Amino acid sequence: MKVTAEKIDAHKVVLELEVPQPEVAKAVDRAYHKLAAQVNIPGFRKGKAPRKILEMRLGKQALLDEAFEMLATPAYAKALDEQSIEPVTRPEIEVVTFEEDKPLVFKATVVAKPEIELGEYKGLKVAKPAVTIGEEDISRQLTNLQNRHAKMVVAEDAALEKGDFAIIDFQGTIDGVPFEGGEGKGYPLEIGSGSFIPGFEEQLIGAKAGEERLVTVTFPADYHAKELAGKEADFAVKIEDVKRKEVPAIDDDFAKEVGEFNSVEELKADIENRLKQAAADKADRDFRQNAVKAAADNCTVDIPTVMIESEIDNMLREMDISLQNRGLSLAQYLEATKTDIATMRAGYRESAAASVKTDLMLAAIAKAEKVEATPEDLDNEVAAMAAGYKAPVEEVKKIILAEGRLDALARSVVRKKAAQLVVDSAVAE
Repeated sequence: MKVTAEKIDAHKVVLELEVPQPEVAKAVDRAYHKLAAQVNIPGFRKGKAPRKILEMRLGKQALLDEAFEMLATPAYAKALDEQSIEPVTRPEIEVVTFEEDKPLVFKATVVAKPEIELGEYKGLKVAKPAVTIGEEDISRQLTNLQNRHAKMVVAEDAALEKGDFAIIDFQGTIDGVPFEGGEGKGYPLEIGSGSFIPGFEEQLIGAKAGEERLVTVTFPADYHAKELAGKEADFAVKIEDVKRKEVPAIDDDFAKEVGEFNSVEELKADIENRLKQAAADKADRDFRQNAVKAAADNCTVDIPTVMIESEIDNMLREMDISLQNRGLSLAQYLEATKTDIATMRAGYRESAAASVKTDLMLAAIAKAEKVEATPEDLDNEVAAMAAGYKAPVEEVKKIILAEGRLDALARSVVRKKAAQLVVDSAVAE
């Protein structure tokens, strides 16, 4: 087989392949036997119809098409190997000549994975935040605990203030006519939360239980219910109750209530330890990210646009899945945020380019350092995945094999090991 390669721009390569005529004839014959075994032709058993009869039934082009698939796929794979090309797109195929009594000549145009020039990636000096926990951090956590264990109690004869909960009945009207969704009974509204129409909560401040007020507001122009957007509405509101948070005192009894602690000092010590551990974990994550980013910043590579766009596609798919898990669709998210897919893609472009560059760098480091994924590495990765999904290890392994994802898993493991090599050699500052 003859192969020539021509670069037509920085990333695109055209391969011209020529398969000898004897191989073409053999492939056409194999195609005939394959199709004959699949097609029912009256008067002949499957696989026994003469070739001329089969060609009359299916057309000669059907045989050539089948033969082309038999020839082109292995020829293309061999050409990539010979030319040391790793494609990042599916090939665009152009048949130049293809007849049974002539060599097959076809062109395959692909975007090749770019060469990356590694810079320094070992012994990098990388910032690592110091882990410091102060009294104010502990106090903040104690206040959060207080609020989580607070009780809502009726505030007798109290006037509503910011932070209070008003238990209200309300009926809304526009031009004196009630509208859908404008009525509620026993609704708990936190004053100052901003959960109602702008201006609604403020007009209830100072009201007491049993009091009735008329609240007038204007729906925002971008309100989700378009039939109400920009319209003025009146709400007849009755305050049924005023409730306030009653937070427990921070004492030994409180410490015993929130956990197995004998005193406030034990509780504070536990909070301090947990905050230090969380801060240390974050410092380690930041150090790891900073080390890999520093190594990537030292690299030089011209990334094909198609690779960046593909990474953006992946990001959008992940976001769509995340939204679906929360009961939303990407279309609903775009509408709620008043944006469009083109704007969102543009916003992802910089991070997508950085992600692609990092992947290319880690693959290059793995090659330079001869990093490989051992069977033990793969077993550990599968076990970690199984633990994350809370599924049996053997079941996860079967799925990976059935879906042909073992190579992708191995590449992921190799990238992680390459990243760890960068991190392990980095020097914390």
